[in-house]
Amino acid sequence: MARGLYSRLKKGIFMRPKQISIRDVAALAGTSVGSASRVINGAANVTPEVRAKVERAIAVLRYRPNHAAQALRSRSSKTIGCMFSDVTNPLYARAFRALETRFFSAGYMLLLANGLNDAEREISILNTFQLRGMDGVIIAPGNERDAGVLEAVQHLTMPVVIYDRDMNVEADAVLYDHAKGVKTAVNHLMALGHTRIALVLWQAKSRAVRRRIEGYKAAFKAAGLPVPDLLIQGPTPTSSAYDAITEMLDRPDPPTAVIAQGTQTLSSTLRAIAMTGKQVPDDISVIGIGDTDFAENYDPPLTVLRTPVESVADSASAMLLERIQARSGEAPAEPRSRMFPYALVERQSCGPVKRRAG
Repeated sequence: MARGLYSRLKKGIFMRPKQISIRDVAALAGTSVGSASRVINGAANVTPEVRAKVERAIAVLRYRPNHAAQALRSRSSKTIGCMFSDVTNPLYARAFRALETRFFSAGYMLLLANGLNDAEREISILNTFQLRGMDGVIIAPGNERDAGVLEAVQHLTMPVVIYDRDMNVEADAVLYDHAKGVKTAVNHLMALGHTRIALVLWQAKSRAVRRRIEGYKAAFKAAGLPVPDLLIQGPTPTSSAYDAITEMLDRPDPPTAVIAQGTQTLSSTLRAIAMTGKQVPDDISVIGIGDTDFAENYDPPLTVLRTPVESVADSASAMLLERIQARSGEAPAEPRSRMFPYALVERQSCGPVKRRAG
């Protein structure tokens, strides 16, 4: 049969892609229609040999699957919508990569949308997910309490997993324990004698920011100490903290330690420390929130609060795939929520507080 297909191809019978069917692909590849279908849909349970044969047949025949027709027949688009508040954040980039790997292995394409922390844009993206018939969505909007965003989420007809947001909607959620993480970081610095500890975040009402501030205050309260006036919040996640840190370090009673979020905020914090003539950790200790190549390769390597991105991706993808596969059958009745802790990774950026002379 395969020889006959090659002969027909040479005669020009298959010049128009619409004449090619999945049965032709399977026949040319010498596989079953089911195996060819699994390759075309990106399923994981296909041997490399079968995948190679089917992909060669697809190339020879110039086969183009009609995904719209497939979606109508199977009621599945094989796509997952993913909306993050700011994809320039390296931590979201890591999260997307981990999620994409897992969904691809399950035969789904993960499509990323950038909310830009803009409520109207986030509503538009959510509505687009609905119109495009996504099989499920994972979302981390920057405006988790906005009425319009919440309404748009509630109107979604596909399964939803909330990624580290406190949203009053019926959906599964994966959450980071920001409060406990920051409290752990503060306690680590207190054990080294630090009480003048600055916290550098961005100015938002997101779950991450709220919980980190809660953990910061809780650590001082548990130690019986007043909360210092050393909270810095920039207007955006990528705002420079340079001016605010420089001003703070010029105070008569400056901080002796800093906990800073992200990469750009953290890097501007470190630049301000260096420009004021201070050294890490001799003059000031530093802890970053989130582990990145920058933190690991900085001189000295930075102590960080590391998020378990891979474990969260495992949980989020499993939750969503279970909901998708059980839509016509049994599914967990109540929304599920799983909390993940930070890990304090000690490197070389923290030291004992330097006592001032006199």
